[in-house]
Amino acid sequence: MAVLTWMGVDDRLSLEGDGVTLRPPRMADYREWAELRTASRAFLQPWEPTWPHDDLTRSAFRRRLTLYARDRDLGHGHAFFVFRDEDGALVGGVNLRNVMRGVAQSAQIGYWAGQAHARQGHISAGVHAVTRFAFRTLGLHRVEAACCTDNDASRLLLLKVGFQEEGLARGYLKINGKWRDHLLFGLIADDPGGR
Repeated sequence: MAVLTWMGVDDRLSLEGDGVTLRPPRMADYREWAELRTASRAFLQPWEPTWPHDDLTRSAFRRRLTLYARDRDLGHGHAFFVFRDEDGALVGGVNLRNVMRGVAQSAQIGYWAGQAHARQGHISAGVHAVTRFAFRTLGLHRVEAACCTDNDASRLLLLKVGFQEEGLARGYLKINGKWRDHLLFGLIADDPGGR
């Protein structure tokens, strides 16, 4: 059940997807998150910004939660961990960031999957749940995403969820220490995947 506050959505929010449940990260998730990220490091690093030297520490996780709460409270973003319904295991995460109000009414979505859980449909179900949340609960009109040009798994996930490829952005994000070109994708509320 979603619980709304006057400033936005609070940390008791839960989203349901096909075989997954999403909720904001909590300090109690630290150990499972750190173990999953550690086991998946080589799998994730080619597609993510460079990890700080202390990225997997408890204090870094606490800082991460503080930033997530600030973004949520300001209405700028929402972070979710994705849990598999069958056993409650953490399988990855989906973030909705850079929420823009006014003329744009848009946000950007990002996601990650632990290596053991990749390509099993959990993250696509999570992305779908977060896009529904963006359109139905937040009232946004557009959700954008980007992936490295050689990340076929991410490109296929976005297309499966209903995003449309919109072009190429040169040197768009600094991934694993290098500026990388990205494919850009968009989904609007009126698209079949947005409904």
